[in-house]
Amino acid sequence: MADEKNGYDVKNYEIGDEDLRAALREMKSYIDVTEEDLKKIYAIALRHARERLAQKVAVGEAMTRDVISIKGDADIHKVSSLLAQHRISGLPVVDEENRVIGVVTEADVLSMAGIGRGHTFKDVIRHILGEPLPKHTVSACLVREVMTSPAITTTSDADIRDVATVLNEKRIKRLPVVDDRGTLIGVISRADVVRVMGDAS
Repeated sequence: MADEKNGYDVKNYEIGDEDLRAALREMKSYIDVTEEDLKKIYAIALRHARERLAQKVAVGEAMTRDVISIKGDADIHKVSSLLAQHRISGLPVVDEENRVIGVVTEADVLSMAGIGRGHTFKDVIRHILGEPLPKHTVSACLVREVMTSPAITTTSDADIRDVATVLNEKRIKRLPVVDDRGTLIGVISRADVVRVMGDAS
């Protein structure tokens, strides 16, 4: 449906509360709402909605689709190997149907290895390779016993700016991207967000 008078294609836009508030602020007055007032508010709000959506970058446009994941019954050796090999700090944990059930990170691996905060992730690798660390031994933990669950996830149609807010507030480096069944379809990282924002500037 098109608004011929104002030149807006209504079907492509959804007016949100922020658009209505922006429209009311632009009118700069308190009014008794008449039919003409409503038409004016609608036209202004629709313009704000179009401008807002034009700035939106969907997660699906920026996410990494080739995702390294791990099953919940994997042990510390498998986790450590994947993290080191791919130079990443965390992995989505999936079930047999590739649905995200948690996230495992370097910090979790340190815990799995029985290594305290005084040691680094490189210490874990050395330990696995046979170099001793005093006063610590490797425990045979499974990923599902130490992973963070449920995982914080996002969807491919989410706004990348919202993802940036979550990453900052939760102090995490990446989010698994899932479909409507919870199946893993990608990962969006801080680096992805920075790259897209840099391209947009």
